Amino acid sequence: MTVSYTAEVASCRHFGCFWKLLARWRASIYKIIWVDLLAFLASFYCMALLYRYVLRESDKVIFEDIVVYCHSYGTLIPLSFVLGFYVSIIVDRWWNQYITVPWPDPLAVYVSALVRGQDEHGRLMRRTIMRYVCLALTMVLTMISPVIKRRFPNYDYLIEAGLLNANEANIIKAMDAKFPKHPKYWMPIMWASSIVTRARKEGRIWDDFSLKSMIDELNKFRAGCNMLIHYDTISVPLVYTQVVTLAVYTYFMAAIFGHQWIDKQSGGESRYRNVINYYFPLFSTLEFFFFMGWLKVAETLICPFGDDDDDFELNWLIDRNLQVSYLIVDEMHNDHPELVRDQYWDEVFPNELPYAAEAQRAEHPEASTARMDLSKINTLTTAPYKAHSVDLEPDWTDFDDEDENELRIRFAPHEIHPSRSSVSISVSSDEHFSRFEEDLGEEEHLSRETSKDDFARLKAERERERMTRQIHHAAMTLELMKGEAPAGTSSGGASEQDNGRQTRKDTEIQTDKSHISKKKDK
Repeated sequence: MTVSYTAEVASCRHFGCFWKLLARWRASIYKIIWVDLLAFLASFYCMALLYRYVLRESDKVIFEDIVVYCHSYGTLIPLSFVLGFYVSIIVDRWWNQYITVPWPDPLAVYVSALVRGQDEHGRLMRRTIMRYVCLALTMVLTMISPVIKRRFPNYDYLIEAGLLNANEANIIKAMDAKFPKHPKYWMPIMWASSIVTRARKEGRIWDDFSLKSMIDELNKFRAGCNMLIHYDTISVPLVYTQVVTLAVYTYFMAAIFGHQWIDKQSGGESRYRNVINYYFPLFSTLEFFFFMGWLKVAETLICPFGDDDDDFELNWLIDRNLQVSYLIVDEMHNDHPELVRDQYWDEVFPNELPYAAEAQRAEHPEASTARMDLSKINTLTTAPYKAHSVDLEPDWTDFDDEDENELRIRFAPHEIHPSRSSVSISVSSDEHFSRFEEDLGEEEHLSRETSKDDFARLKAERERERMTRQIHHAAMTLELMKGEAPAGTSSGGASEQDNGRQTRKDTEIQTDKSHISKKKDK
């Protein structure tokens, strides 16, 4: 499991808070590179003893040339760039793999809230759905994690753990025999979706939207399991891993020779005669710590499902998922504490919340410009501003009270004259319009005459256009009504009645047109 040290560095004081972490052994840099460091130092001292006590003078010259060559060209390897970019990719991939691991908690909440029924059958449905979900994740983890594979090497151990029963195991084995090339982790999820659909048919799920929400959550869980398979199948390109590994080990193989102490005085090469390197390669060791530690971090995090100290604790995850799922859908199903009033019921909201120690109470954060000095800004202003008095009293509006100055809109009444053959529609006579205009009031007439601004002219133009459209519409309507009248009648009495009706209709049309033209002229 990833070693957590967040609580120890919650507050940073004095010279820093990381010093206390340097003495740790578990998941430390010392634990992952001590073997490589011993090999590096052993090789370094072997070359040093070989140069000082074994080689002849003629052979020392060749050794010195090798040292000069490795020291000059070893720095050409772009180790910082290659290694830093590689570790950045690995760390991002490591965190993405962790957040991809699906958790059954959201689905358990859906199942507990939407699958109704306090009887044994409803309880069996809820528990079985969550057991299938946990089984699917466990089957995926056995495919990608050596730790989980050692815990559940076959289906019998899943049966013993309670995640699977014998009948279900036989079904999966039969499917494996038919289609051996594909993993069967999705089968429990399909069983869970079938149970959800059955619960909807039985009325335990009230509506189709609830059913869709649960199916979507099951698909989201399946997508997480599928993504874990993808992370296991598709690794970081091997060529990149090889380049980084060769760069690091080649650099330090060159450092074994290039950082040696040699007795080379010709040409003023005094940099190879540093007395510190004669006894211990201090900065070469620190450089090995940093670069090799960086590479070991990448090697540790590239597969976080193994046995390393910083790998995910998957055994704990499996146990926790099953326990919490059963707790949500069974123990806490349709259960909540008694509804009581909170202690701030009468106050609506608290002004300040209590602290265990009042000394811990701090001031509330302020905005960046809260304490800004505006005196200089006020003195530099040349144009005086007129002070305005502002009433800060809240202006509350009571919607129950009626407004005295309410707006009233009156529409001109229309008269409808039905008949067997046609329907005549006419606007009211001039008397109705005169009464309507009198109700508008003298102030409105004065405002119409005196307002000569652009807005009033635009309004008048729009009003004339609207009246023109109404005239055309009324004329078209009347023409259509005339066309609906019968061409002839069977008796003279009927013809006379129709003629009378037509005469009244023509009179009404003329009245309507004259009234509309008068309104338009106004």
